[in-house]
Amino acid sequence: RSNKGKLRRSMMMKKLWNTRRLLSSLAQTPAGGAHGTFKGSRLQTRNWRDKPLLKFGGKEYYFRTGTEAVKILVNEARRRDGDKTMFVDQFEALMTSLTPVFDRAPRYAWLAKAFLEPERAVEFAVSFLDDSGFVRTHRGYRIQYSSTLGPYEGPLHFGECVTADNLKSMALASNFSHAVGGAKFGGAAGGANFDPSRASSAELVRFCQAFVCELSKYIGPQTDLPSTGLAVGPAEVGYLYGQYKRQAPYYSSHGRGLLWGGTVPHPEAYGFGVVHFVKHLLADRGDSLLGKRCLVTGSGKIALAVAERLIALGAIPLTLSDSSGFVYEPDGFTDSKFSKVVQIKQERGARIGRYILASTTAQYFDPSISIFEAVENVDMVFCAAKSYEIEPKEAAVLAEKGCRLIVDAAHAPCTPAAVKTLKKLGIGYAPFKATLATGATVGASLVDEVTCPDVIKLVDDLAASIYFDVSKTASEYNLRGDLNAGTNIASFLRVANVMDAHGAI
Repeated sequence: RSNKGKLRRSMMMKKLWNTRRLLSSLAQTPAGGAHGTFKGSRLQTRNWRDKPLLKFGGKEYYFRTGTEAVKILVNEARRRDGDKTMFVDQFEALMTSLTPVFDRAPRYAWLAKAFLEPERAVEFAVSFLDDSGFVRTHRGYRIQYSSTLGPYEGPLHFGECVTADNLKSMALASNFSHAVGGAKFGGAAGGANFDPSRASSAELVRFCQAFVCELSKYIGPQTDLPSTGLAVGPAEVGYLYGQYKRQAPYYSSHGRGLLWGGTVPHPEAYGFGVVHFVKHLLADRGDSLLGKRCLVTGSGKIALAVAERLIALGAIPLTLSDSSGFVYEPDGFTDSKFSKVVQIKQERGARIGRYILASTTAQYFDPSISIFEAVENVDMVFCAAKSYEIEPKEAAVLAEKGCRLIVDAAHAPCTPAAVKTLKKLGIGYAPFKATLATGATVGASLVDEVTCPDVIKLVDDLAASIYFDVSKTASEYNLRGDLNAGTNIASFLRVANVMDAHGAI
């Protein structure tokens, strides 16, 4: 039995690395190379630039530089989706990072144009009876952005904050996060503006059944594989699958989202991947996590996994938070203190503030007080709470407190303006497309028989590969140390080259 387990783990590792090698080969620019050194590439470049990038309203839009191409594409995104500010911000940040790619190989601007629109975007009504006998109606979404690398895959989120804007932004980002990690999946995101914390258990069951009745028309093992997300955990996944299997005669392979009836076997891989990415980043700069005072936001699955791994590697997590406020341990969370937090958060609807009843040293702050202003002597920040929690103001405050690294552990915790501010202030930045890529690639590919030490080894190996890949790409495009640009360029090239092979232009 032990030998079978070792063989299975060996085959799993081989499969992951074969995928990485295949996609690494796709990250290279064909037909002349990124630097245009291939014979005849100058003529080819001129021909591409003689074609209009966009046609609209009887006008043709040409470009001569990568900056001009980015301006045309971003203006078109604003024209189409001016009401979706988060999506436009993230699209502009992505395109701006690709400026040197368009300068060296203009043909990629035509491939980038395809990302102005998702392949499919669905909105639908979700109606169910509440405990009082009234019909309540919420809005459901599924945005399937690109199936270039394989079937759509991405999270489901439940909450009042869920909108078409943030889901479109997430779907776009998940496409590139999968690419940089080597996963053979496209990008998607979905959910509903329904808050499970305000519903009874019976209402939650009825809502999930109503939601999946409509969602099942657009998903399937070979089409789209929804996975866990904000407020979509084991209970919600069970209810969703229970209704799905009544309607569908098939299910997906073990370990892939809700279609097989369970959650990801090792969800901690996402948080572990974030920490191990930082571990290799610091090691490359001659430093380590040992003794680093780390501010952690959030207290969900990823935030708790981040804190757990920081403690294991000798770092000092200082805070955890949720919508009710945050708790601060001046000397950091120890194993015993952290286990109390985990126990509290396992209860449905439990708030982080309850932790102060179990600790004599913890301090509690309500949401009116900024977590970034209240905590002193911070070396690093791990943002695992929500999108856009760090703006230029918060970035400046953290710089004054001695923070040297901001790490994304959720979707876009830093605004594009904050990312620019961090760069000006000389603060390091680890982008979410790279930090979460390890979990997206490894976490859902593992099976229950794989033990925690094996998970850590797989996560560490892949996190190292991703870090050095994006770091190398940044250097190749004269952007040494800019991991955000390196991530965007490496992931875009992998997707774009497959699109090109499919005849996208």
